[in-house]
Amino acid sequence: MRRFISGLMIVAGLACGSALAELPLPAAPTDADFASHPPDLVRLGWHLFYDPILSGNREVACATCHHPAFGTSDGVSLGLGDGGKGLGPARVADADNMPEQRIPRNSPALWNLGAHEFTRMFHDGRIEVDPSRETGLRTPLEGDMMAGFASLLSAQNMFPVLSPDEMAGHYSENEIAQAVRQGRITGAGGAWDMIAQRVRDIPDYAERFMATQDDISTPQDIAFTHISDAIAAFVAVEFRSDTSPFDAYLRGQGDLAEGAARGMGLFYGRATCSSCHSGPFQTDHGFHARGVPQLGPGKAARFESHRRDTGRMRVTGRTEDAFAFRTPSLRNVARSAPYGHAGSHATLAGFIRDHADPVAALMRYDRAQVILPDLPVDDWQIMDDPVERAAIAEAVQTPPIALSDGDIADIVAFLESLSDAQALAGRLGVPPDVPSGLVVPNP
Repeated sequence: MRRFISGLMIVAGLACGSALAELPLPAAPTDADFASHPPDLVRLGWHLFYDPILSGNREVACATCHHPAFGTSDGVSLGLGDGGKGLGPARVADADNMPEQRIPRNSPALWNLGAHEFTRMFHDGRIEVDPSRETGLRTPLEGDMMAGFASLLSAQNMFPVLSPDEMAGHYSENEIAQAVRQGRITGAGGAWDMIAQRVRDIPDYAERFMATQDDISTPQDIAFTHISDAIAAFVAVEFRSDTSPFDAYLRGQGDLAEGAARGMGLFYGRATCSSCHSGPFQTDHGFHARGVPQLGPGKAARFESHRRDTGRMRVTGRTEDAFAFRTPSLRNVARSAPYGHAGSHATLAGFIRDHADPVAALMRYDRAQVILPDLPVDDWQIMDDPVERAAIAEAVQTPPIALSDGDIADIVAFLESLSDAQALAGRLGVPPDVPSGLVVPNP
């Protein structure tokens, strides 16, 4: 029995005859929460998303680190982009092209990034909507950022192709990497233009862009913004997720299993998960310091020697933002392990247990749970340094929450109810081939 009062769902009998409980549940997502995209543009973006042609050495596609087989992530704590072979946990370093380091942060899932409410991207929000800027966006490139993107999601796509560790490759390996090293990003002959030229030179892509975009009359009119717009359209449609059991429940079209219902009561009640994981996609889009362990190379400029990752502080410069990271959406979270900005936790139960009392958990953190491709690097410099570890702990401002093993199991059951079978199965799936003729990443 359910009724709605002032936007709050009143749920009877959450668990084992419990008294009537009032929970601040969100409204179910609707079509109005998402932009629409032309099917032909979506299919064009589908092929580009899986095509390694966009990477410097023609070996890494967007899908390499954001594959549906791993919940649109990559199944490892910190991935290997350029210089890796294979996919997911089976990915290994290429002895003939050894990566310089791991990708510094865990690969974020892509679910619902096409929804209007997503106005910040990446773990630190370094790309975000900002009407005060000429381009309408705040990005690391600031005044050098190109204009003309169809969406924030499209602008976000512009950056992995510039990263030496992710897609560009390293200094002398290819012309894209060299342009990045020299700071030639925008304009004719810049890194983005050279990637676009590769696409222009493939007749199938050129013909499809001319057919789908009114401002493209010849292949030379194709800019990287067009490529990025197409990929964004694909991501927005393919990875839309709003038909989970929880969505059905919100729409009055189904009930949750007993454990999931108890977990929902905890999530939106005593466990206070929804204080950050709020709204229809379980995120407030804010930044919070939660004492999550740091491993890997950290986030530093090439001239810096430290391995720390101060999160949002690297964007804002404010000390109060130290070690704060964006609240991730929890759609299909049960399929996108490991968890944390550095992939510190292999299981949801383990992450929730430590998240409930992060300061104590940081001191007893079990390193054996990480999933890392073999690479001869030091992954634990920060955690081995008592001063660095204490700084992460001191940034935590929230008190611990007492959760039993049963409570944690129930919260995990609720998070499982956010798994969307239709979205996970895919609307287009993985293409058998791509117009460049390069190898499509697939397990």
